[in-house]
Amino acid sequence: MDRNKLRKLILQKREDLTLAERKSKSKAIIDNLWQIEQFAEAGTVFSYVNFRSEVETLPLIRQALARQIRVSVPLTLVAESRLEAYEILNPAKELKPGYCEIPEPDPDQVKGIDPGEIDVVLLPGSVFDIRGGRLGYGGGYYDRFLDREAPHALRIALAFELQVVDKVPLLAHDKRIHYLVTEERIVMTPQGG
Repeated sequence: MDRNKLRKLILQKREDLTLAERKSKSKAIIDNLWQIEQFAEAGTVFSYVNFRSEVETLPLIRQALARQIRVSVPLTLVAESRLEAYEILNPAKELKPGYCEIPEPDPDQVKGIDPGEIDVVLLPGSVFDIRGGRLGYGGGYYDRFLDREAPHALRIALAFELQVVDKVPLLAHDKRIHYLVTEERIVMTPQGG
């Protein structure tokens, strides 16, 4: 199956989850994420802010802040086709609708951070496999961020089990993940070993 058809099929399945299912599964994913030592002991984390039917990250962001982990989130610079990292301390006050209505940091309220300080990147996406394959949404923003800004960071994808397939059809520019965390399991991929 080609990438676009696969993406559309899996995203429809994700959209079909009820709000209660999404909340329950997201909580289980977050609980599993804390089992990864490199995440639990990270100094600085870069996390997507959930949108539509994605695994919910706002509870996780609040937990990380409570544990004194520095949290940064992406601001999408569409004209430059890239992401910038901004530190947040209070998601309820510092996020506003941005690119495609995705909650993003308000650059007038928060400060940018050096991506070189990021220890862990939490990645969204549409389709994943246990070999480290990740299919995003088609814009390449996170692949470019990982390649140019934070190549050293540990890459952890958060996904519902229904988003995991046998094999993601990857292209040369696709960045593989080190860990895949679902509501049912934590998978260290070959890149994470």
